[in-house]
Amino acid sequence: MFFQTLTLGLTVSLLAAATPVEHDVARSVPLPKRASLTTSEGIFNHDLAILQSIATRKQVFIFFGDLETKHRQNLINLKKNVGFQAFNEGAEIKPLAQIPSGLQARSHGFEPLTDEEGDSEWAGTIEIGTPGRSFLIDFDTGSSDLWVPSFNCTSTVCSTKRKYTPNSSGTSAAKQGTFSIEYGDGSNVSGPIFSDTVTVAGVKAVNQIFSAVTTLSSSFQDDPIDGLLGLAFPRLSQLDANPFFNTAFVQGAVPYNLFAFKLASTGSALDLGNTVVPHCTNPDHFNGPIEFHNLSSESGFWQIGGAAIHTDQATPIKGFQTVIDSGTTIIYGPPDAVKRFYAEIPGATLFDSGNGIYSFPCFSDPRVAFSWGGRKWGVTADNFNLGQTKSGASECVGAIAAQDVGLGSDVWLLDDSFMKNVYTVFSFDRNAVGFAELA
Repeated sequence: MFFQTLTLGLTVSLLAAATPVEHDVARSVPLPKRASLTTSEGIFNHDLAILQSIATRKQVFIFFGDLETKHRQNLINLKKNVGFQAFNEGAEIKPLAQIPSGLQARSHGFEPLTDEEGDSEWAGTIEIGTPGRSFLIDFDTGSSDLWVPSFNCTSTVCSTKRKYTPNSSGTSAAKQGTFSIEYGDGSNVSGPIFSDTVTVAGVKAVNQIFSAVTTLSSSFQDDPIDGLLGLAFPRLSQLDANPFFNTAFVQGAVPYNLFAFKLASTGSALDLGNTVVPHCTNPDHFNGPIEFHNLSSESGFWQIGGAAIHTDQATPIKGFQTVIDSGTTIIYGPPDAVKRFYAEIPGATLFDSGNGIYSFPCFSDPRVAFSWGGRKWGVTADNFNLGQTKSGASECVGAIAAQDVGLGSDVWLLDDSFMKNVYTVFSFDRNAVGFAELA
């Protein structure tokens, strides 16, 4: 499969097929950069990591710094939509945490894109309505709803956002109910619910349910992202609706019921509906084969079990569950397991006990990998090392942190620090997650 660039900034992959058909076109969304947890001077951004840790535990969506956790809200949605039987063993809806007082007044939105030198924001441009209105959207495999700002949002937070205007779209329809999220600091995101045509890289979903929010938390103030598009399963939806990709597939907009991420410092992309089968090779994004692993839970997350983590000479933890989530930058594991992991790295120590952040000697360059019964998928030294604890220090911060986010007693979150090392395929058809080498 080879990719060509469109004038709209999207890329399109032509599928190799003996008899081409109209739908055999795999679309790809390029994903621009975001702020890193490592500064341009190679120093660990401790404050930003604390806020992200709280965001993972407390926030409804991803990496925006608000208090209601994405995964906490996901569990609430799962309980509402399915019931307790879908929960992992040991999962619980945890109480809200609080942002430390010294950080409460600080916006930790993304740095201006022109200033960034580190990680990537897994975001791209979509269109909503007829004619289409463009929005810069964060794509998140750990949630299931789509929301963008409304033209009725008149606060300063919305002043720089692109906004949805129902009367400007010939396919807009108002729906009953209100989408509302309450945050621990008293702010909120809320707004009416609509259906409209949503298009991502040429993939069109008609009558897609979403919210046009009229209020946004102040932490969105300096964030270039307009909204969020979830790519997890419908049972996590707070709107109780099919997510965009599920709608698109049911309507025949893509030929294959899967999507995939290439996350890297450059050339990141979201592939929609590609023929990524075990022996298919894409010279632009990945090299086959793809190693698939069946989902181990019906919780609505992209969760696979039987995982092991490896260091240079040991495999300190085996048989745990992993949720593959593009929504955060740090890998999170249960505190006892993470402690055992760092015990295998000489000189590693607990750097921030309140947030489960560990450090290790910068010179040691530990080798870290994950496996699920097949090959070991390594985390590069650059992706594991989040920078020096302070300027001139000989200790660096590791990308694996100890945190119980409530998903289950043996569940790890594998996020950007892992996904940047592999091509990750999310298959609804196979009910599986797959990994391949990056091209």
